[in-house]
Amino acid sequence: MAKNLVIVESPAKAKTIEKYLGKDFVVMSSYGHVRDLAKGDGSIDVENGFTPKYIVSTDKKKVITELKKMVKTVDEVWLASDEDREGEAISWHLKETLGLDKKGYKRITFNEITKSAVLEAIANPREIDSDLVNAQQARRILDRLVGFELSPVLWRKVKPSLSAGRVQSVAVRLVVEREQEIERFESNSFYRTDALFKVGSSALKAKLSGQFDSKDKAKSFVEKCTDHNFKVNSIVKKPGKKSPTAPFTTSTLQQEASLKLGFSVSRTMSVAQRLYESGLITYMRTDSVNLSQTAVDAAKTEIETAYGAEYFSHRKFKNKSDSAQEAHEAIRPTNFGLHEIDAERDEARLYQLIWKRSIASQMAEAKLERTSIKIDAPDNKEFSATGEIVLFDGFLKVYLESKVDEDEDEMEGLLPPMNEGDSLVRDAITSTERFTRPPSRFVEASLVKKLEELGIGRPSTYAPTISTIQKRGYVERGERDGTERNYNVITLKGTDVSEASNTEKTGSDKGKMVPTDIGRVVTEFLMEHFDQVMNYNFTASVEKEFDDIAKGLVEWSKMISEFYTPFHVKVEDTIENSERASGERLLGVDPKSGKNMYARIGRFGPMVQIGEADDEDKPKFASLQKDQSIQTITVEEALELFKFPKVIGEYEGVPVKINKGRFGPYVQLNKLFASIKEANGDTLENIDLERAIVLIEEKREEDRNRMIKTFTEDDTMQLLNGRYGAYLKIGKKNFKLPKDVEPAELTYEQCIEISKNQPKPRGKKKKK
Repeated sequence: MAKNLVIVESPAKAKTIEKYLGKDFVVMSSYGHVRDLAKGDGSIDVENGFTPKYIVSTDKKKVITELKKMVKTVDEVWLASDEDREGEAISWHLKETLGLDKKGYKRITFNEITKSAVLEAIANPREIDSDLVNAQQARRILDRLVGFELSPVLWRKVKPSLSAGRVQSVAVRLVVEREQEIERFESNSFYRTDALFKVGSSALKAKLSGQFDSKDKAKSFVEKCTDHNFKVNSIVKKPGKKSPTAPFTTSTLQQEASLKLGFSVSRTMSVAQRLYESGLITYMRTDSVNLSQTAVDAAKTEIETAYGAEYFSHRKFKNKSDSAQEAHEAIRPTNFGLHEIDAERDEARLYQLIWKRSIASQMAEAKLERTSIKIDAPDNKEFSATGEIVLFDGFLKVYLESKVDEDEDEMEGLLPPMNEGDSLVRDAITSTERFTRPPSRFVEASLVKKLEELGIGRPSTYAPTISTIQKRGYVERGERDGTERNYNVITLKGTDVSEASNTEKTGSDKGKMVPTDIGRVVTEFLMEHFDQVMNYNFTASVEKEFDDIAKGLVEWSKMISEFYTPFHVKVEDTIENSERASGERLLGVDPKSGKNMYARIGRFGPMVQIGEADDEDKPKFASLQKDQSIQTITVEEALELFKFPKVIGEYEGVPVKINKGRFGPYVQLNKLFASIKEANGDTLENIDLERAIVLIEEKREEDRNRMIKTFTEDDTMQLLNGRYGAYLKIGKKNFKLPKDVEPAELTYEQCIEISKNQPKPRGKKKKK
C-alpha cells in the first residue's frame, strides 16, 4: 500500500505526475473544485461578514468518498493543485472537506510538470496560502452578489431570464459602445494616388504624399502627370532593426492563437491545458513575461545548436501592466529541444506556436537596411517608395508576430537599384477614391487585448467571459456580407486619362462581435442605474483590490462590505422606482389602423407593436426575425411580419400553415408543429407546400421514434426518449427514471411508484 497520496485537479495531470513518482505514491484527481457556493439566496450570509456557505457538488460526492477512503490508508497527503488563486482555493476546499487538519497535509506547487520540477516540489512543501484563498473567495462572493442582485432587476425591468455580471456586463458595454461609434461615424471620401514606374526590367510602386479631397483635384493632378518628367529626387538609406517580442502570457497567447491559428479563446485555453497536463509546456495561466535562468540556458543551447551562436541574445522583458501577477514564468516549452510534437492537430499547432515565440524571445534582433525614395511630381508634390533589405534575419528566422489591429502595416519589400537624378519611365498613374473608415468591430483577439489594456478581468477569465456574453444572447457573431458601394478610379495610361466606376463591399461584420438588441437595452439600463458597476475604472480597481487581498494588504470581507452596502441600496431603489426598459423606437404609423408602430424588447425578445397598451383594442405584436433589429427595422419590413400565419395549401384535407413563433418559423398541420430551419436552407420566404409536407413527415417520424411506451390505464402517461435519455411523462409533469431500469419493461404500477419517489428539487429560492 502506498504511503503518500498526491491530489491534483485533473486526471491527465495525475497520469503525468504518477510517472515521475515511485511506488510509495498514489496520485488521484479531484476533477477541479469539489465545493462551491450553495445555490439560492442562502449561499452568502450578508449579516455575518459575508460568510459563504459551501456545499460539495452533487457530481463530486463520489470523488470525495473515494478520496476520504484513500486518506485513511496513507501516512501523508500532498495537495498539488495549480499555483494560482484558483488552485490554492481548490487545495483549501480539499483540506476542509477531507478533514486534513486532523490528518495533516503538505501543499506543493510547480510551474511545469516535469520530473525535476515535481521532485523539487516534494522536497520543498509549504502551507496553504490563506491570502490567495481569500482573494479567490472575495472574487467568487462579489461576483455572486452582483449577479444575484442585478439579474432579478433585469428580469423585472427588461425581460425574464436575463443575467448580469461584474465583468461580463462591462465586456458587453465595450462591444455596444464600439457599435455606437461605428453608427455615428460619417465616412468621407478622398483620393489616394499611386504610380507605377519602369526601372529597367523591374517595376517600382510609389505613393503620392498627401491626398485629394475631391474628384476634380485628383483628375487635374493626374492630367498634369501626362507630360511630366519624373526623376528621383533623393534616396535615403538608413540602418534599422527589429526586436523580438516577449514570450507568451495567457492574454498574448489567446490573441496570437486567434490571429495565426484561427482558434477561439476557449479553444486556445482548452488545448493549452492539455499541453500543460502532458508536461509539454509550463503553466498556461500567467501574466508574466519572465523566463527562468534554467529556461534561458536551455534556449541558448538550442539556438546555438540549431542556428549558430550569433543568433542568441539574452533578453529580459518588462510587463507593461502594473497589475500583472508575476507568480509564474511566461508560457514556454518544458523542453526547448522538442521543436514539434506528435499529437492531435490542435495541440501540435499550438505547441509549435509557443515554441517559436519562446525561442525567438532569446534570439538576436534582425538587422535591416531601410530605403526611402522620393520622386518628383507636378505641383511641387512627391511620390515616395520605401523598402527594406534584411541584412541579418536574427529572430525572423523563427517567428514574426501578427498584428491585432487591421491597419498595422507589414514589412515593405525590396526596391530596384537606382540613383539620385535618374529619370523614371511612367507606366501608369492611378487615383482611386477611398473612404475614411470607422473603428473596427471587435474580434476575440482584439476584445481580449482591450480587456487587458483596461485591466478588466484576468487572463483566466477572458475565455468564460467571451463565451458567456454570446450564450446569454448579448453579443453575436455577425453574418452580414456588407453592402455594395461605388467608387471612382482615374487612370493615366500612355497619354489617355480615363475614368471608371467600380464597386466594393463595405460594412461587413462576418465573424465579428455585434451587440444584439437585448445587449444594447441591458447595457443602456445598467449604465443608467448602475454606472459604478459598469465603469471601466471601477472594474479595474476591483481587480487591484483582489491583488491587494492576495498580498495580505486588505481584509476581504471589509472590501466586500464597502462595495455591497451602497450597491444593495441602489438595487432596491431601482426595483422600486425605475421605469421598465424596452429600447422602444417609434417606427411610424400603420397605414390600415392609423395607429403608431413601435419596435421594442418584449417578454420574448425583440418585437414590433401596433397600437398602445391602454387602447380599447389590444395591441398587435409580431416577433422580429433573426436578422432584424429594433434599431434598423423599417415600417415596410415591420408590416411584413404581420402577414403570418399564411396558408400555403392543403395536406390530408387540412390547411398547411407557415408562421413565426417564439422559437423561430414553423409549419403547422392541426396540432403538429415542424420547425423551419435555416441551416437546412429553408426560410419562410422560400418554403412551398412540397417542402412543408417533407418537414411534416420528418416531424411525425421523429415523434414516433420518441415514443417508448404508452399505458391504457392512463392516456396521459408516456415513456419517452429525450435529449438526456429516457424519462416518464404524466400530464404536463416529467419524472427522472432510475438508472438501473429498462424503460420499455416498466409497468403502470412501477411508473406510479417512480413518480411518487422523485427526489425533491434543490436550490429553490425561499418565499418571502
